[in-house]
Amino acid sequence: MKGMPVKNGHNIAIKVAVMSGVISLLVYLRALSCGFENIDDPLYVLDNPAIRSLDWGFFTSVFTHTYINWWMPLTWISLAVDYHFWELNPFGYHLTNIVLHAVNTGLIVLIADRIIKGKGDEAKAHPMIKGGGERLGYFATLLLVGLLWGIHPLRVESVAWVTERKDVLNGLFSMASVLCYLRYVPLKESGRAAILSRYYFLTLGLFILSLMAKSVTVVIPVVLLVLDWYPLRRLNKGNYRSVLKEKIPFFVVSAVMSVVTIFFIADARYLVTNDVFPFDQRLVVSGNALFEYCRLLLYPLGMVPYYLIPDPIPWAYSVKTIVVAVLMVLCLYKARMWRGRCAVLLCFVILLLPVLAFFQNGDQAFATRFTYLPSVAPCIAVASCYAALFRRLADESRLLRVALQGLVVFLLLFYAGLTQKLISVWDNPETMWNRVVEIEPSAIAFKERALLFVEMKKYNAAVDDYTAAIGNPMNVWHPYIYNLYAFRGAALSLAGRYDEAVKDFSTAIGMFPHPVYYRLRGVALKKSGKAGEAENDFSKAGGEVAPLTWYWSKIESQNK
Repeated sequence: MKGMPVKNGHNIAIKVAVMSGVISLLVYLRALSCGFENIDDPLYVLDNPAIRSLDWGFFTSVFTHTYINWWMPLTWISLAVDYHFWELNPFGYHLTNIVLHAVNTGLIVLIADRIIKGKGDEAKAHPMIKGGGERLGYFATLLLVGLLWGIHPLRVESVAWVTERKDVLNGLFSMASVLCYLRYVPLKESGRAAILSRYYFLTLGLFILSLMAKSVTVVIPVVLLVLDWYPLRRLNKGNYRSVLKEKIPFFVVSAVMSVVTIFFIADARYLVTNDVFPFDQRLVVSGNALFEYCRLLLYPLGMVPYYLIPDPIPWAYSVKTIVVAVLMVLCLYKARMWRGRCAVLLCFVILLLPVLAFFQNGDQAFATRFTYLPSVAPCIAVASCYAALFRRLADESRLLRVALQGLVVFLLLFYAGLTQKLISVWDNPETMWNRVVEIEPSAIAFKERALLFVEMKKYNAAVDDYTAAIGNPMNVWHPYIYNLYAFRGAALSLAGRYDEAVKDFSTAIGMFPHPVYYRLRGVALKKSGKAGEAENDFSKAGGEVAPLTWYWSKIESQNK
């Protein structure tokens, strides 16, 4: 590798890494006032007995067993450490997330530094001033990379949601692994064997640790090959075999982790079957997700914590899929000419592949948290493009350079402000579901907020939300709408509106005569003074005492 024209380039990168991390930390301090959410936080923290101790049994258990069907021992250990110090005070959990994200922001800067060196472009980093401004220009370029990624609104869900500890922890080890690899390659090319193996095994070890936090990074070996192609340019005719050979341990680890993960989530029936979700639908939902991720990178407005797959899937999904396919084919066709663009696209798509609809394990269409690692390459590319543009304007109008600088400053301030606003969405479950209902008023969103209102004893508000869910024209639960009538009936009973509750339970029974429904209608009848009718319902209930839950089918309800 050529010597670095910018003097003290390594020191510059470290200084920018620290600065970017501190700024990111300050922007996210607002999340310290957030609480726990009613989605997944109970499973991960509030009702998770596995994290209540740090004894030998706990450490043995997290490495030899799964919890909620996920094997991610490092995530459970980190949550257990938080519980040891903070118990159920959300402040400490959010503090850990924020600190981890700040460290990750610094790692992004160091990765960008290595990649720019790999391209040999450090001397071309845009000079902010003429005459000896190279160091300042390089400083600004790296700082832009760190802030574009670190304070972008797309990071909010990963940082402000306690459950996404797995995201920021996985990010730490994944990015550290890539950074070590970018250090390993020039050492190998220079023949410095003394410390060569150290960085190779560090890369492999950190990769394994990333999988212990979240298995989504099984695709990292492919990303390393993309980096070998560009910017490292190692995949030439005489070298590709040795490059592929050194990746064998990585692919073996990925294969083992993939098999283990698929086994456990398939056993838990997390994966949606092809009968329910055929391939053509998976394709258009995946294409729409890629389109939306790109849009949100450029135009991060209207984000919500929960994007659901609509039913029926709108034609716009197909249009977006075609647009994405055309752009990808064009980029790959021009791969030799557009090496940089193609490498960015590949890194972006490859890192998103495990969370696309091809491996659907829920009802979400996409989620902003899934962009945590995939956004790294685009942020480095945008900062590099900005540097190139500024370089072209170096001998042009000073006014244009000032305008370009002002535009970037405005963009970063806009991102920081929007991030602050979106963090407030995660203050508590009510603010989160209010946001979802405001932007994506689906039947599922109304139903989930109604459940929350019942917990908060806001029974009439819950009734209103169940009514909205029942009347939603895009109600994907129409075949199971008896559940919504039953849940609304339960809320009406709690609100003391027994006659209305009886009507809802009667509607639910007419669609799906479950014993629980008879028992609950009997309770409502008894409280409304109709003891005889109530006894008849209690008889039909057959002594059923199970609480009200969601029933997908008659067979399933009989198995509960």
